[in-house]
Amino acid sequence: MVSAAIYGCEGTALSESEEKFFRETDPWGFILFRRNCETADQVWSLCDALQSAVGREAPILVDHEGGRVSRLSPHIAPKRPPMGLFFEIAETKGIEVGVKAARLGGELLARDAMAVGLNVNCVPMVDVRQPDAHDIVGDRALGEAPDIVTALGRAVMEGTFAGGCLPVIKHIPGHGRATSDSHLDLPKVEASREDLEDNDFAPFKALADAPLGMTAHIVFEALDADRPATLSPQVIEKIIRGTIGFDGLLMTDDLSMKALSGSFTDRAAASLKAGCDLVLHCNGDMVEMKAVAEGTGELTEGGEVRSQRALNQLVKPADTNLHALEEAFASLTNTGNLS
Repeated sequence: MVSAAIYGCEGTALSESEEKFFRETDPWGFILFRRNCETADQVWSLCDALQSAVGREAPILVDHEGGRVSRLSPHIAPKRPPMGLFFEIAETKGIEVGVKAARLGGELLARDAMAVGLNVNCVPMVDVRQPDAHDIVGDRALGEAPDIVTALGRAVMEGTFAGGCLPVIKHIPGHGRATSDSHLDLPKVEASREDLEDNDFAPFKALADAPLGMTAHIVFEALDADRPATLSPQVIEKIIRGTIGFDGLLMTDDLSMKALSGSFTDRAAASLKAGCDLVLHCNGDMVEMKAVAEGTGELTEGGEVRSQRALNQLVKPADTNLHALEEAFASLTNTGNLS
């Protein structure tokens, strides 16, 4: 059985030490970033090498949201607009137009990724943005109203499936109130349980049928004042699995983010003990990855069931006129060529 981990790698090709580590630890999947993605042929070769190391067609993830979170270089994919644009369209042209744009946007992002061998795109981000939140959310968010975020998030999910990738809803149970950047600090949210349920949880609850989800490195004082959601059995078991009803494969956000403290072995072990199915480590640092591996066992029986259920939803996209899709998207969004 595979290990309950997703790892990054350091560069544009695997080193001997990386190949050996991945062969020995057999992670569930991998994740690529801009440092790994220079040209289409190079990314294909890297994906082949990663999957060869574990001897199977392992999932390979990417954060290809559009806007400022686009890991594919301009040599691979055209510049895509931020997802906040779909909210603007929904407000100005109506929700139906916004939904259509979001679905097309999700499909184009997925086809960008799929075209170079990637099969999981970490969208949609359905965190409900709050006015006083840190700009780490900003125009990445699909809006400030739960019903709009839900409708647009569903459309992005459907487009992602249609484009040949699995979607990942993030960041459960909600990152929209964070007043600091969890890459640098541990955000704390003081909202009441009632406010969280009425707003933050709502899109995740509506999209609880998503195959994959990612946790938030945030302390919700009304839920667990001592631990961030990623490390909290209270939040994962009672809120994410219970109140929200998410029964997909649940991964942590990146363990190397400064919102978390302690050794990487402890971070990994605590995440899995709290109820996460997978730990995610992104930066490709071998010392850190080895420490993560020490705290990571095999995918649990429940995790294996959720994994297989997710992977069964990965289907080859239908043949389409890509130029027509691009034109339709540009017409709806008034974006044209953003490069």
